[in-house]
This record gives sequence, structure tokens and C-alpha cells, in this order.
Amino acid sequence: MDRFAKYLLTTLICIVALGQFAQALTRYVFQIPVMGLEETMMYPTLWLYILGAVNASRENSHIRANVLEIFLKTKRQHTILAIIGEILSLIIGLWLLYWAWDFTRYAWRVWKESPTLYIPTFYSDVALVVGLALMMLYTAIHMVGHVRALAGEGAR
Repeated sequence: MDRFAKYLLTTLICIVALGQFAQALTRYVFQIPVMGLEETMMYPTLWLYILGAVNASRENSHIRANVLEIFLKTKRQHTILAIIGEILSLIIGLWLLYWAWDFTRYAWRVWKESPTLYIPTFYSDVALVVGLALMMLYTAIHMVGHVRALAGEGAR
């Protein structure tokens, strides 16, 4: 799974970089903008952002501002704080996932298309629900790990 995520994110970032390079080259050097390139770039860009957030969740490397950690002395207190943080993340994330699912059902029903190339926007809209579902899965996995670590500490 790690290898797949690494190659997928690398491919997406290369597509986005090449698309932006082509757009800048054609627009500013050749003075002939490519119609629809911005529309097509929306899809890999959105998936890159969402899957990048999923990757940060998988690696447990999201930016955190844990000011409370300064005042906590023991590893047990840090683990309890991590569990509380994961629980809050799950509550908020599941709430957002509910809204994202509602939006995905709306996008499926309406089936909007992009203005120039008529590409269904559903393929970019669905990224949000997929990404949030994966982030909640990884958050739950990390929470279980923290709970096991806390239970292992208490068993000593």
C-alpha cells in the first residue's frame, strides 16, 4: 500500500507540474492558451490535495499544535492526550464525512459537467468522500495503536 501511494502521488504531482508548465509555456511564451487545460488540471490537482492529506493521515504526520504536551511529564499523559486528540478527530471527521457523502450523492444526482470539455465533475467531487473515509480509517487505526500502547503500559 505504501508503494502504491508513493507512485500514485508522484504520478499526480508530475501530471500537475507538467500541466502547469504547458499552460505557462503556451500562454506566456507562444501567446496561445490551450482551451480546457485548466479544466483537465482540476482533476489531478484535487486528487493530489486529497490523497496528500490521506498520506499525511497514514503517516500520522499532520501538523499539530499540541501546546498541552509542554505541560505533560509522563509518556502515559502524552498517550492519553493522543487518544483524546484521535477521538476528537474521529468525531469531527465522521461529521465531515457525513456531509461529504451527502455532497457526493448530490453530485451523482445532478451530474454536472465542466463548461468547455463537458467532463463530469463527479470524478473530482468524489475525491472528498474517498479521502475523508480513508483519513478516518487511518485515524481509527492510530487511535487503536494509542489505546494498545496505553493498555500495555498499564499491564506492567
